[in-house]
Amino acid sequence: MKNVVILVLMLLSAVVQVAPSQIFNVKGYTLDNKGQLLSFSNLVFDGGKVVALGGSELSKQYPQATQIDGQNKVLLPGLIDAHGHVMGLGYSLLEVDLRDVGSATTAAQQVSDYAKTHPELTWITGGGWNQVLWPDKAFPNAKLLDEYVQDRPVMLSRVDGHANWVNSKALAIANITKETLDPPGGKIIRDAKGEPTGVLIDNAMDLVYSHLPLSSENSLKSRLDVAGKHLLSVGITSVHDAGINKVEYDYYLKRQVEHTLPLRLYPMLWAADPQFNVMLDLGKVQDQHDFLSIRSVKAMADGALGSRGAAMLAPYSDAPDNSGLLTLREADYQPLFDLVLGHGFQLNVHAIGDRGNRMVLDQFEDSFKRIGGKDLRNRMEHAQVVALSDIPRFLTLNIIPSMQPTHATSDKNMAEDRIGAERLKGAYAWHTFLKQGSPLAFGSDFPVELANPFYGLHAAVTRQDRDNQPVDGWIPEEALSIQQAFRAFTLDAAYAAHQETILGGLTPGKWADFILVDQDIFKIAGKDIWKTQVLETWIAGEQRYSLSKAEAQ
Repeated sequence: MKNVVILVLMLLSAVVQVAPSQIFNVKGYTLDNKGQLLSFSNLVFDGGKVVALGGSELSKQYPQATQIDGQNKVLLPGLIDAHGHVMGLGYSLLEVDLRDVGSATTAAQQVSDYAKTHPELTWITGGGWNQVLWPDKAFPNAKLLDEYVQDRPVMLSRVDGHANWVNSKALAIANITKETLDPPGGKIIRDAKGEPTGVLIDNAMDLVYSHLPLSSENSLKSRLDVAGKHLLSVGITSVHDAGINKVEYDYYLKRQVEHTLPLRLYPMLWAADPQFNVMLDLGKVQDQHDFLSIRSVKAMADGALGSRGAAMLAPYSDAPDNSGLLTLREADYQPLFDLVLGHGFQLNVHAIGDRGNRMVLDQFEDSFKRIGGKDLRNRMEHAQVVALSDIPRFLTLNIIPSMQPTHATSDKNMAEDRIGAERLKGAYAWHTFLKQGSPLAFGSDFPVELANPFYGLHAAVTRQDRDNQPVDGWIPEEALSIQQAFRAFTLDAAYAAHQETILGGLTPGKWADFILVDQDIFKIAGKDIWKTQVLETWIAGEQRYSLSKAEAQ
């Protein structure tokens, strides 16, 4: 009898294993491994992976398949964000949000309202402010925050994450005074008397960060879960997480072992973390189900354009005494590059200014000659303002430009003020990179920008904001076709993570990560791409998000 039971269980197991699923009645699109656009109406998947795609003939070939009616919706591969900050997004969704706030006073009032509703918090944190949107376009100050919150320290990050606005309580806790020196790669904004005003740029932010409460496991869980839920709702199935510390590293491993990661993660080890060497020496991490892959490092060469921290070869056009900041000391370039490449890890370096980009290219070229590593698909994160003479070097050095389309449409009203028209010729130059043969990996840099990848697709195609401005597009010669932009959010984003054989498309053998959306992005007007609504998100053949279910809750 026992043997019969075992046999029955084995037969039942076999039946479960061989029964595929078929979603039919869809308007499906994917790129093949050569980048050609394919269309289909039926998709068959089994064991979480794509088995076949085609037309109604698949129903006859797979009669035993579980049938799922796609209701004539558009089906696309799950989109990949090649540069985001997952825990940072979780923070932003749980903290005070100052995005699009119209003045410093309004921002301070919102902080006060948030503080009053969260008396349990020992620190009030949040972000998203952008002084460029305010009437005076001036940096805010601690005195204004003090009028609204005096009892607890306040720390608010600028929208680009490269400046913090703090109150006097936070300055006092961090012991930042008139005598405090600017740290290397950082700047303390001061008044005419030399007193700190309450704004800290780039590495100066670390003076306050070191005093923040340590993250608890409950806090990490809340941040990852809320971020994952949001990303799935906008059609993102995989994220290249641009810089994780040891605490986050350990937590991701824990969630991977539990099989509870909400989406696929490709985290980059944060080179400035005190335990960076510990993480690096642990070697590469590869989950057998491809939910977690750790084989890359994130470093930062300079700051951001909005806060004038991006390192420029010549001074800023609107600040002649300022050429930006090097957040990575020149003396540290060679040891860091040699260390990372020597471990066989991909190195992804944040560089926004033309000087920052050149220094990174120079060091890659030097390290490749001595250490090797040219085949690791190393990346320049942002590659935002590049000297025209340096753009071809990306191709010759095999450096992938990892760029964010909505940065261009967000920066369009300030970029020319910062660097002038001439330097803009090598800025946000997506088409120029693509034309020379460089693969583009697109992302959003969330929570700096909104995570919705359809906003990025729209910006890449139109070079306009979501109000259709400017009418003819900003630097329109750098616009892409929808197929080119789609490739940068799918196949080439996967390539930038060494994952093009398993992700980035829906050809047989790849994971069945796909989304259903309400409109055909390949046929509608470019100006309407951003309006696309995600209806369902599937990972490895399992539904992870449903709009109808979310609305019913």
